[in-house]
Amino acid sequence: MIRIPPVMRCLLAASLALGLALPAAAAARKAKVPAPLTPAPVVAAERAFAADGLALGIKQSFLKHMADDAVVFQPDPVNAREAVSAQSDKPGPKLEWWPIWAGISASGDLGFTTGPYALDGTRRGHYFTIWKKQADGGWKWLYDGGPSSSAKDAPGPGGTPGYLMVATTSAGDEATAFASAQAADEALNTAAAEDLVPAYLAVLVCEARVQGSPAPPAQGCSSFREELAGRGRKVTFKPLGGSASSGGDLAWTYGDADWTIAGKAFRGHYVRVWQYRTDAWKLVFDQILPAPPRKKG
Repeated sequence: MIRIPPVMRCLLAASLALGLALPAAAAARKAKVPAPLTPAPVVAAERAFAADGLALGIKQSFLKHMADDAVVFQPDPVNAREAVSAQSDKPGPKLEWWPIWAGISASGDLGFTTGPYALDGTRRGHYFTIWKKQADGGWKWLYDGGPSSSAKDAPGPGGTPGYLMVATTSAGDEATAFASAQAADEALNTAAAEDLVPAYLAVLVCEARVQGSPAPPAQGCSSFREELAGRGRKVTFKPLGGSASSGGDLAWTYGDADWTIAGKAFRGHYVRVWQYRTDAWKLVFDQILPAPPRKKG
């Protein structure tokens, strides 16, 4: 038997260890770093939805991409699948839309997009869609609709949408977060019933978008006041629903809206997106959709 001196054994062991460590270190260097979370999957879902709108028609594309509990306003909130299923199968006008701004939750399961839409080639307004990731990894929309705010100067299709920053804090689990988001929603509603503009300005962030009037969507703090002032000094809101992300950082809410301008009564519905920032919910999207007057009796 050949005896290896203790010193040689130590050197040999060190060499073997080094030889084993080098491939592992090389593998570690080659490991891919996860890409930063962005709303790209939500944008891709929206674009697939829009492509199917042209290929399958409005009815079938909407049915294909909606969740079973999706909501639309016709003019009041109704189950989208039931409402769309009841529509005629006859081809409608050519409907096109494309995302120019999007956001996603830090948990990667709730998001939104918004952008222009056009009927038979004529831009008619701005859509807004809430998306939820499904158990199979696909995306389905929970809400779709938008006002006839001017889209004349909005970017065209094919561009890269802007992204809302992803939240870095959470309000808790899904149920806890949605309860606190509803509380923030109700606090805004209460304040808006007294004086709408300052109520909104207290919770809006400058990255937000506010839409509902015939003007283009307001983008940035300097533009919010004028858009909000067009809604009248006081608005009575009534919450109806919404949901939160599983990570507790993003939530959407919707409900009724009633207001008066120059003695004339108006009504409609609101849709909002809230994002949890540091220690409070902040408003990152808001729209008002007008509705016909309620029938008397």
